[in-house]
Amino acid sequence: MRLNQLSLRAAGVIDHIEALSTHDAIAQRLGELGFVPGEPVKVIAFGPLGGDPMAVEIGFTRFALRRSEAHRIVLRDNTAATAPSCAAQPHEQAAPAAPSPSASTADSSSHQAPVAGPLA
Repeated sequence: MRLNQLSLRAAGVIDHIEALSTHDAIAQRLGELGFVPGEPVKVIAFGPLGGDPMAVEIGFTRFALRRSEAHRIVLRDNTAATAPSCAAQPHEQAAPAAPSPSASTADSSSHQAPVAGPLA
């Protein structure tokens, strides 16, 4: 399976980067950015039209990749079932703040967790 085939919020583990030639600058740059074998990766967003680019997370770093670039990243077999999830950001784990006793129920919408969207 390749990175561009993962669905939203799915995680995988990188097996290798497929270079198109011996001097493939994009494959080399992906490796320099941290797309290396054994590294967990998670899809966090897709672009609005056709899903391009896609936003992925490695550790605490987020990247926007074209689908053609993500296609070069080969994931380990059955990675979706056994992949460790990427480390969650502290803000993603935090529970919404409890409303004060004087807060009205109409104000409860301000305590919703942020939603990740496409990267600009």
